[in-house]
Amino acid sequence: MRSFPPLKLKVRKFLKTKMAEERLQKVLSKLGFGSRRDCEKIIAAGRVRVNQMVAKLGDKADPVKDAISVDGSLQKIKLPEKIYIAFNKPRKVLSDTKKPDDRKIVTDFVKVTDYLFIVGRLDYDSEGLVLLTNDGDAANRLTHPRYEHEKEYLVELGRQPDNEQLVIWRNGVVMEDGYRTMPAQVEIQAKEKSGRWIRVVLREGKKRQIREIGERIGLPIKRIIRKRIGPLELGALKPGEWRRLSSEEISKLNKSLNRSA
Repeated sequence: MRSFPPLKLKVRKFLKTKMAEERLQKVLSKLGFGSRRDCEKIIAAGRVRVNQMVAKLGDKADPVKDAISVDGSLQKIKLPEKIYIAFNKPRKVLSDTKKPDDRKIVTDFVKVTDYLFIVGRLDYDSEGLVLLTNDGDAANRLTHPRYEHEKEYLVELGRQPDNEQLVIWRNGVVMEDGYRTMPAQVEIQAKEKSGRWIRVVLREGKKRQIREIGERIGLPIKRIIRKRIGPLELGALKPGEWRRLSSEEISKLNKSLNRSA
């Protein structure tokens, strides 16, 4: 069974808004115990109590009003401040928070003590916008395919694409495992005379999807830069730089998430 570290009670601020009852797995996810699916497993294992009663799947709770404990170690608590960080992941950096080897990882650049989800993981050789947050619900909505949040990329090709290749990519490509990708926006960047830089907007995020599509339709992929996740843009961040989202960006993000609810 997967173990979860105890929730740190050392938090900077607490939310001032009054919370309503929510599904318990959603509450636990917001508290930093993992994804909703992870939290469902914790509940099903009988590790969670609400007001001293063993919780079951389907139960609801108010994290401000109710005393919620996990493995007997967590008492009545308040939700920590939600953290949202935009990071420009450089090439040759792993989208991870734990080092599997001597390669650099995201947390070598983003120095925070809170447990953060990585939203929109990029492969080792890709670069661009990655979101880090302790908001498990937002992380789930931004990454789960059913919500179809857009992700925008600039892609450098090894040669000039022809119209047939672009049409195939736009309409969906059958991958090696038999999955057909969703329709995508694929356009040559007008400012590049060579036509070797294209703009790609996806509403899904399969592992190494852009690279595999390139291989299957005969377009070598030289470079991938993610410019946008939903309403959040990379902006002027240089590779390796990060910043907290502004209140305006958080508002836009919440509106986007609410539309997908």
